[in-house]
Amino acid sequence: MQKLKTHYHPEVKNLENKSVFTRLATRSIAIQGNTILLLYTKRYEDYSLPGGGLDVNEDKIEGMKRELNEETGAKNIKNIKPFGIYEEYRPWYKPDFDVQHMISYCYTCDINKELGNTNLEAYETKNGMKAVWVNIHKAIAHNTKIMTTSNKKGLSIERETFLLKRIAEGLK
Repeated sequence: MQKLKTHYHPEVKNLENKSVFTRLATRSIAIQGNTILLLYTKRYEDYSLPGGGLDVNEDKIEGMKRELNEETGAKNIKNIKPFGIYEEYRPWYKPDFDVQHMISYCYTCDINKELGNTNLEAYETKNGMKAVWVNIHKAIAHNTKIMTTSNKKGLSIERETFLLKRIAEGLK
């Protein structure tokens, strides 16, 4: 799979003498026309691709399907194709490591427009995460505005906005 970008959070100046934790994750790209299935998170006021961490030894495609179903209730997930890898280094919030090295494997797929029940984790519910079909260009504009005007932005908004822009380029 093609690497799309390696991003270093501004707080991660270098990796010298740092303990690094690597986390593998997946991101799902389900598009119908100019409409894309995203998660809106009220806490951070942003849009993100459905996805999350893989379990130990979990197959990437199976993990992608699991995360997509858990977070959005997506049904009939098919035609899964690699889109690219987004790699990032960002501060780790627990005392066991200094830096998190996140590798996100992104896949396009087709799903039913109608979504089923979600199975969100407690923190996702607490953060006000909700699956929504939204115009991709509106989502990009919204995230771009949040990146420049909000003090509530989360660590993933730059990744998500970069990926949304790359996806939108493919729609032209």
